[in-house]
Amino acid sequence: MDMNAVDETGQMPGWREAKGTRVRVALWLATEVGEGGTFKKQQLRDAMPGVEQIDRRMRDLRPAGWKISTYRDRAALGADELMLEKIGLPVWEKEHRAAGLRAISARTRQEVMNRDFHRCVRCGILAGEAYPDDPSSTARLTLGHVHPHKHGSGSTPSDLVTECARCNESVQHFTESRLSFEQVWDRVQALTGRDKNLVLRWIVKGHRDASPAERAVGLINQLSAVDRDAVKARLVDFVGGPVDGAHVELPEDGIADGGSGEELPGGAS
Repeated sequence: MDMNAVDETGQMPGWREAKGTRVRVALWLATEVGEGGTFKKQQLRDAMPGVEQIDRRMRDLRPAGWKISTYRDRAALGADELMLEKIGLPVWEKEHRAAGLRAISARTRQEVMNRDFHRCVRCGILAGEAYPDDPSSTARLTLGHVHPHKHGSGSTPSDLVTECARCNESVQHFTESRLSFEQVWDRVQALTGRDKNLVLRWIVKGHRDASPAERAVGLINQLSAVDRDAVKARLVDFVGGPVDGAHVELPEDGIADGGSGEELPGGAS
């Protein structure tokens, strides 16, 4: 094991008692796995149940010199298996605590969130909304890098996008339940021509377009509760219909179909 795995007293801090998820993950890897050892992501999650974004905290060790390989790096590894090839800087020590971390200022965070209308650019969900496929889970917004930090991505607004925590860790989140290529393609084939064009455009852009209505809701959700109620009251007066829970009676001309408002490529219908 690398000597970086011990502190100046010669004792390894305990990963269960340590503070900070990244530090706990580093200590778990160093003590439970060790250099050259293999592990599965689920083992890490099971060791620290209820910890959010634990996979991301593990990835944050890489810029600090930790080398963690996947099956893409080593063909002998399984799809859900990783190898700790090298223990990097001892991030549990004070002088190395921030090693490799990407500092994002509060001003930059707010600028990116405002630019993206406080919605996930990947799936379109708003902060606090329940996921359609998992109503018990609500979205929490975070910032993701356009390109991986290890490939030189910085922390300026152009390097960042707003993502929900689930999309931010999409590959890790769906490791055990991801649909196969054919299952996904079956769903794509079932779409209308218009929706196929939408999907293609979103794939090319790397994010989903927001409709004017979605953008408005994203901004409204950032207002205070009093201001949100005021907006709701004005909309009720404008629509002229009763509100019972989530249902609102709309006039016949209603609202737009939820598209992006952009002209579709290829003359889709």
